[in-house]
Amino acid sequence: MAYKGHKINPKKFEPGQIKIILLVLPLVILTGLPIIFIIFHAFKPMEELFAFPPKFITTHPTLDNFRKLFKASRTAGIPLSKYVFNSLLITVAVVFSSLIFSTAASYALSKLKFKGRDTMMKINQFALMFVPVAVMIPRYLIVNILGLTNTYWAHILPLIPLPVALFLIKQFVDQVPQSLIEAAYMDGATEIHIYLKVIIPMIKPAIATAAILVFQQVWTNMEASNYYINDEGLKSLAFYMNTLSSGSGNTVAGQGVAAAASLIMFVPNLVLFCILQKNVMNTMAHSGIK
Repeated sequence: MAYKGHKINPKKFEPGQIKIILLVLPLVILTGLPIIFIIFHAFKPMEELFAFPPKFITTHPTLDNFRKLFKASRTAGIPLSKYVFNSLLITVAVVFSSLIFSTAASYALSKLKFKGRDTMMKINQFALMFVPVAVMIPRYLIVNILGLTNTYWAHILPLIPLPVALFLIKQFVDQVPQSLIEAAYMDGATEIHIYLKVIIPMIKPAIATAAILVFQQVWTNMEASNYYINDEGLKSLAFYMNTLSSGSGNTVAGQGVAAAASLIMFVPNLVLFCILQKNVMNTMAHSGIK
Protein backbone atom coordinates (compact mmCIF):
# COMPACT_ATOMS: atom_id res chain seq x y z
CA MET A 1 0.00 0.00 0.00
CA ALA A 2 1.41 3.41 -0.94
CA TYR A 3 0.65 7.03 -0.21
CA LYS A 4 2.26 9.81 -2.28
CA GLY A 5 5.02 7.46 -3.38
CA HIS A 6 5.87 6.17 0.10
CA LYS A 7 5.04 2.81 1.58
CA ILE A 8 3.27 2.55 4.89
CA ASN A 9 5.41 0.66 7.44
CA PRO A 10 8.09 -0.41 4.94
CA LYS A 11 10.29 -3.35 5.90
CA LYS A 12 13.46 -1.63 4.68
CA PHE A 13 14.87 1.81 5.32
CA GLU A 14 13.58 4.57 3.06
CA PRO A 15 14.65 8.25 2.86
CA GLY A 16 11.15 9.29 3.87
CA GLN A 17 11.73 7.80 7.30
CA ILE A 18 14.50 10.28 8.16
CA LYS A 19 12.12 13.03 9.28
CA ILE A 20 10.24 10.56 11.48
CA ILE A 21 13.49 9.33 13.03
CA LEU A 22 14.62 12.89 13.72
CA LEU A 23 11.30 13.59 15.41
CA VAL A 24 11.24 10.44 17.55
CA LEU A 25 14.97 10.18 18.39
CA PRO A 26 15.01 12.98 21.03
CA LEU A 27 12.05 11.38 22.79
CA VAL A 28 13.75 7.96 22.74
CA ILE A 29 16.94 9.43 24.21
CA LEU A 30 15.00 11.32 26.87
CA THR A 31 13.08 8.24 28.02
CA GLY A 32 16.16 6.01 27.82
CA LEU A 33 18.44 8.19 29.95
CA PRO A 34 16.97 7.07 33.33
CA ILE A 35 17.47 3.41 32.36
CA ILE A 36 21.08 4.04 31.37
CA PHE A 37 21.68 5.96 34.59
CA ILE A 38 20.28 3.16 36.78
CA ILE A 39 22.54 0.61 35.09
CA PHE A 40 25.75 2.65 35.31
CA HIS A 41 24.98 3.97 38.79
CA ALA A 42 24.96 0.44 40.23
CA PHE A 43 28.51 -0.16 38.98
CA LYS A 44 30.06 3.10 40.16
CA PRO A 45 32.90 2.94 42.70
CA MET A 46 32.61 5.01 45.86
CA GLU A 47 34.58 7.98 44.52
CA GLU A 48 32.30 8.26 41.47
CA LEU A 49 29.09 7.91 43.49
CA PHE A 50 29.91 11.18 45.25
CA ALA A 51 31.87 12.89 42.47
CA PHE A 52 31.11 16.53 41.76
CA PRO A 53 29.96 17.31 39.19
CA PRO A 54 28.13 13.98 39.11
CA LYS A 55 29.17 11.47 36.47
CA PHE A 56 26.39 10.05 34.31
CA ILE A 57 28.47 7.16 32.93
CA THR A 58 31.02 5.43 35.15
CA THR A 59 34.61 5.34 33.94
CA HIS A 60 35.80 2.64 36.36
CA PRO A 61 32.98 0.08 36.77
CA THR A 62 33.14 -2.23 39.77
CA LEU A 63 31.14 -5.04 41.36
CA ASP A 64 31.84 -3.87 44.91
CA ASN A 65 28.29 -2.60 45.37
CA PHE A 66 26.87 -6.03 44.61
CA ARG A 67 29.44 -7.73 46.85
CA LYS A 68 28.39 -5.46 49.73
CA LEU A 69 24.74 -6.20 48.98
CA PHE A 70 25.15 -9.98 49.13
CA LYS A 71 27.45 -9.69 52.16
CA ALA A 72 24.73 -7.76 53.99
CA SER A 73 22.18 -10.44 53.07
CA ARG A 74 24.43 -13.20 54.44
CA THR A 75 24.70 -11.45 57.80
CA ALA A 76 20.91 -11.20 58.09
CA GLY A 77 18.86 -13.92 59.75
CA ILE A 78 17.02 -14.79 56.51
CA PRO A 79 19.05 -15.67 53.39
CA LEU A 80 18.52 -13.65 50.23
CA SER A 81 17.39 -16.79 48.38
CA LYS A 82 14.35 -17.01 50.66
CA TYR A 83 13.20 -13.50 49.71
CA VAL A 84 13.78 -14.30 46.03
CA PHE A 85 11.72 -17.50 46.35
CA ASN A 86 8.90 -15.62 48.10
CA SER A 87 8.74 -12.94 45.41
CA LEU A 88 8.88 -15.45 42.56
CA LEU A 89 6.13 -17.58 44.11
CA ILE A 90 3.91 -14.58 44.79
CA THR A 91 4.50 -13.00 41.39
CA VAL A 92 3.84 -16.16 39.38
CA ALA A 93 0.70 -16.97 41.39
CA VAL A 94 -0.73 -13.45 41.10
CA VAL A 95 0.08 -12.94 37.41
CA PHE A 96 -1.36 -16.33 36.41
CA SER A 97 -4.49 -15.98 38.57
CA SER A 98 -5.11 -12.36 37.60
CA LEU A 99 -4.90 -13.12 33.87
CA ILE A 100 -7.24 -16.11 34.22
CA PHE A 101 -9.86 -14.08 36.10
CA SER A 102 -9.46 -10.99 33.90
CA THR A 103 -9.79 -12.85 30.60
CA ALA A 104 -12.70 -15.00 31.78
CA ALA A 105 -14.52 -11.99 33.25
CA SER A 106 -13.86 -9.97 30.09
CA TYR A 107 -15.42 -12.69 27.94
CA ALA A 108 -18.45 -12.90 30.20
CA LEU A 109 -18.94 -9.14 30.44
CA SER A 110 -18.47 -8.64 26.72
CA LYS A 111 -20.14 -11.58 24.98
CA LEU A 112 -22.54 -13.19 27.45
CA LYS A 113 -25.90 -11.69 28.31
CA PHE A 114 -26.99 -11.83 31.93
CA LYS A 115 -28.66 -9.58 34.46
CA GLY A 116 -26.34 -7.08 36.13
CA ARG A 117 -23.63 -7.25 33.46
CA ASP A 118 -23.52 -3.50 32.86
CA THR A 119 -23.60 -2.80 36.60
CA MET A 120 -20.59 -5.04 37.17
CA MET A 121 -18.61 -3.28 34.47
CA LYS A 122 -19.48 0.12 35.95
CA ILE A 123 -18.26 -1.08 39.35
CA ASN A 124 -14.96 -2.11 37.78
CA GLN A 125 -14.62 1.29 36.11
CA PHE A 126 -15.48 2.98 39.41
CA ALA A 127 -12.71 0.95 41.09
CA LEU A 128 -10.17 2.54 38.72
CA MET A 129 -10.62 5.79 40.64
CA PHE A 130 -9.23 4.41 43.91
CA VAL A 131 -5.52 4.41 44.63
CA PRO A 132 -4.19 1.58 46.87
CA VAL A 133 -3.81 3.92 49.86
CA ALA A 134 -7.54 4.66 49.81
CA VAL A 135 -8.46 1.00 50.34
CA MET A 136 -5.61 0.09 52.67
CA ILE A 137 -7.68 -0.06 55.87
CA PRO A 138 -10.64 -2.02 54.40
CA ARG A 139 -8.21 -4.43 52.74
CA TYR A 140 -6.37 -4.98 56.03
CA LEU A 141 -9.63 -5.64 57.87
CA ILE A 142 -10.69 -8.21 55.26
CA VAL A 143 -7.32 -9.98 55.36
CA ASN A 144 -7.41 -10.03 59.17
CA ILE A 145 -11.01 -11.30 59.37
CA LEU A 146 -10.23 -14.11 56.92
CA GLY A 147 -7.23 -15.12 59.02
CA LEU A 148 -4.76 -14.66 56.19
CA THR A 149 -2.14 -12.70 58.10
CA ASN A 150 1.32 -14.27 58.13
CA THR A 151 0.52 -16.45 55.11
CA TYR A 152 1.37 -16.31 51.42
CA TRP A 153 -2.32 -15.71 50.72
CA ALA A 154 -1.99 -12.25 52.26
CA HIS A 155 0.44 -11.44 49.45
CA ILE A 156 -1.55 -13.11 46.69
CA LEU A 157 -5.29 -12.62 47.12
CA PRO A 158 -5.44 -8.79 47.49
CA LEU A 159 -3.44 -8.30 44.27
CA ILE A 160 -5.37 -10.66 41.96
CA PRO A 161 -8.16 -8.17 41.12
CA LEU A 162 -6.68 -5.51 38.83
CA PRO A 163 -9.42 -3.27 37.38
CA VAL A 164 -7.17 -1.79 34.69
CA ALA A 165 -6.32 -5.27 33.37
CA LEU A 166 -10.00 -6.23 33.16
CA PHE A 167 -10.85 -2.94 31.44
CA LEU A 168 -8.02 -3.32 28.91
CA ILE A 169 -8.74 -6.93 28.02
CA LYS A 170 -12.48 -6.32 27.72
CA GLN A 171 -11.85 -3.66 25.07
CA PHE A 172 -10.14 -6.33 22.98
CA VAL A 173 -12.85 -8.92 23.56
CA ASP A 174 -15.46 -6.35 22.49
CA GLN A 175 -13.81 -6.25 19.05
CA VAL A 176 -13.92 -10.03 18.51
CA PRO A 177 -16.59 -10.55 15.79
CA GLN A 178 -19.79 -11.98 17.16
CA SER A 179 -20.06 -14.07 14.00
CA LEU A 180 -17.06 -16.16 15.11
CA ILE A 181 -18.74 -16.98 18.39
CA GLU A 182 -22.03 -17.82 16.68
CA ALA A 183 -20.19 -20.09 14.25
CA ALA A 184 -18.56 -21.84 17.19
CA TYR A 185 -21.98 -22.33 18.80
CA MET A 186 -23.26 -23.87 15.56
CA ASP A 187 -20.32 -26.29 15.59
CA GLY A 188 -21.34 -27.42 19.06
CA ALA A 189 -18.62 -25.60 21.03
CA THR A 190 -19.23 -24.93 24.71
CA GLU A 191 -18.49 -21.67 26.49
CA ILE A 192 -15.18 -22.97 27.83
CA HIS A 193 -14.11 -24.09 24.35
CA ILE A 194 -15.00 -20.69 22.88
CA TYR A 195 -13.07 -18.99 25.65
CA LEU A 196 -9.97 -21.14 25.14
CA LYS A 197 -10.01 -21.66 21.36
CA VAL A 198 -11.53 -18.43 20.04
CA ILE A 199 -11.15 -15.61 22.57
CA ILE A 200 -7.70 -16.30 24.05
CA PRO A 201 -5.83 -16.60 20.70
CA MET A 202 -7.37 -13.34 19.45
CA ILE A 203 -6.52 -11.22 22.50
CA LYS A 204 -2.91 -12.29 23.08
CA PRO A 205 -1.56 -8.71 22.70
CA ALA A 206 -3.89 -7.49 25.44
CA ILE A 207 -2.96 -10.43 27.67
CA ALA A 208 0.74 -9.65 27.26
CA THR A 209 0.18 -6.00 28.14
CA ALA A 210 -1.93 -6.92 31.15
CA ALA A 211 0.78 -9.36 32.26
CA ILE A 212 3.30 -6.52 32.35
CA LEU A 213 0.91 -4.32 34.36
CA VAL A 214 0.22 -7.08 36.88
CA PHE A 215 3.89 -8.02 37.14
CA GLN A 216 4.92 -4.44 37.86
CA GLN A 217 2.29 -4.14 40.55
CA VAL A 218 3.27 -7.38 42.27
CA TRP A 219 7.07 -7.33 41.89
CA THR A 220 7.47 -3.98 43.64
CA ASN A 221 4.59 -4.33 46.09
CA MET A 222 5.46 -3.99 49.78
CA GLU A 223 2.01 -3.51 51.26
CA ALA A 224 1.56 -7.09 52.43
CA SER A 225 5.07 -7.32 53.90
CA ASN A 226 4.53 -4.04 55.74
CA TYR A 227 1.04 -4.58 57.12
CA TYR A 228 -0.02 -8.24 56.89
CA ILE A 229 3.20 -10.18 57.52
CA ASN A 230 5.14 -10.35 60.79
CA ASP A 231 7.14 -13.46 59.92
CA GLU A 232 10.38 -12.27 58.32
CA GLY A 233 10.64 -15.50 56.32
CA LEU A 234 7.42 -14.70 54.43
CA LYS A 235 8.31 -11.19 53.30
CA SER A 236 9.11 -10.22 49.72
CA LEU A 237 12.33 -9.31 47.98
CA ALA A 238 11.06 -5.78 47.33
CA PHE A 239 10.53 -5.26 51.06
CA TYR A 240 14.00 -6.59 51.89
CA MET A 241 15.69 -4.46 49.22
CA ASN A 242 13.83 -1.38 50.39
CA THR A 243 14.77 -2.07 54.02
CA LEU A 244 18.38 -2.58 53.04
CA SER A 245 18.43 0.59 50.95
CA SER A 246 16.61 2.78 53.45
CA GLY A 247 18.60 1.42 56.37
CA SER A 248 21.99 2.10 54.82
CA GLY A 249 21.12 4.38 51.93
CA ASN A 250 21.63 7.53 53.98
CA THR A 251 25.23 6.62 54.73
CA VAL A 252 28.14 7.01 52.35
CA ALA A 253 28.76 3.27 52.13
CA GLY A 254 25.03 2.55 51.76
CA GLN A 255 24.62 4.52 48.54
CA GLY A 256 26.33 1.79 46.51
CA VAL A 257 24.19 -0.92 48.12
CA ALA A 258 21.05 1.10 47.37
CA ALA A 259 22.12 1.51 43.73
CA ALA A 260 22.76 -2.22 43.33
CA ALA A 261 19.41 -3.07 44.95
CA SER A 262 17.59 -0.68 42.61
CA LEU A 263 19.13 -2.33 39.56
CA ILE A 264 18.24 -5.83 40.75
CA MET A 265 14.60 -4.80 41.23
CA PHE A 266 14.52 -3.00 37.87
CA VAL A 267 16.05 -5.68 35.62
CA PRO A 268 13.08 -8.15 35.69
CA ASN A 269 10.72 -5.38 34.55
CA LEU A 270 13.05 -4.50 31.68
CA VAL A 271 13.50 -8.13 30.63
CA LEU A 272 9.76 -8.85 30.69
CA PHE A 273 9.02 -5.76 28.63
CA CYS A 274 11.70 -6.67 26.05
CA ILE A 275 10.19 -10.14 25.69
CA LEU A 276 6.61 -8.90 25.31
CA GLN A 277 7.24 -5.55 23.61
CA LYS A 278 5.90 -6.71 20.24
CA ASN A 279 2.56 -7.61 21.78
CA VAL A 280 2.52 -4.34 23.74
CA MET A 281 3.03 -2.36 20.53
CA ASN A 282 0.21 -4.32 18.89
CA THR A 283 -2.03 -3.45 21.83
CA MET A 284 -1.29 0.27 21.47
CA ALA A 285 -1.89 0.16 17.72
CA HIS A 286 -5.07 -1.90 18.05
CA SER A 287 -6.52 0.30 20.78
CA GLY A 288 -6.90 3.13 18.29
CA ILE A 289 -8.96 1.03 15.87
CA LYS A 290 -12.68 1.17 16.46
